[in-house]
Amino acid sequence: MLVSVIITTKNEEKNIENCLKSIKEQGYPQELIEVIVVDNNSTDKTKEIALRYTNQVFDKGPERSAQRNFGVEKSKGEYFLYLDADMTLHKDVIKHCVEKISVISATSLVIPAEAGIQVSNPDIVALYISEIVMGKKFFSQVRRFERSFYDATVIDCARFIKKSAFQKVGGFDENLTGPEDWDLDKKLRKIGTTALVKTPIYHNEAEFELRKYLDKKGYYAKKFDTYIAKWGKNDPDLQKQFGLYYRFLGVFVEKGKWKKMFAHPLLTFGMFFLRFLVGLKFVLR
Repeated sequence: MLVSVIITTKNEEKNIENCLKSIKEQGYPQELIEVIVVDNNSTDKTKEIALRYTNQVFDKGPERSAQRNFGVEKSKGEYFLYLDADMTLHKDVIKHCVEKISVISATSLVIPAEAGIQVSNPDIVALYISEIVMGKKFFSQVRRFERSFYDATVIDCARFIKKSAFQKVGGFDENLTGPEDWDLDKKLRKIGTTALVKTPIYHNEAEFELRKYLDKKGYYAKKFDTYIAKWGKNDPDLQKQFGLYYRFLGVFVEKGKWKKMFAHPLLTFGMFFLRFLVGLKFVLR
């Protein structure tokens, strides 16, 4: 099964090579992986570095929604994985995604096991992938701790996606920057099922800088009103994504996850401090 890996970039010369190296080190056959880099007019060496690893390097803007859609248009894989340039992959990510999403067809046809024939499960349209935030400073550890609560929730976003399903729902909404992941996730869940792969993606957000982090959250929040207007404030997913209870408590206590907070009280305090500041940014948007 051919898998397309789509990476969006903008002045990422410090990160892009590590990302591309992690793809080259995958345990999945390299001849079944194509790499597509969609750059947004970088002024550094991002494209120069990317071209050492793939000849599919393109320019597209103005935002990452358009970049990702363009990357899918150029892709040839039945499935694609989209990444940010500051992400790297565990060596088994693609292999485990393919194994998860490819199963023996549960039909009335009798296929001998020795035939080794696998077909795509028509019900699974996308996979969530666990994400580990890197960094040693306290708030980097806080972000890593916080992210561990979000796997396969409405706060998370599917990353390994069936191309035909993506096209069926119209891809990323290019009117959204920030909540476009949530928007796509909602559309995919309306036409099929999703699942979680725990083999991680590592997210190198660099050592945590509070002002930079809040500025990024504030930038993404500018399109929240457009996203809310699209689906309606009473949509059950949006009530969780923007609701005080779920964002500040529910997502952290459901399914027994509350035990982690009691085990790590200092990280829990830091997590709620960050959630308060991000919530304040949302209110003041």
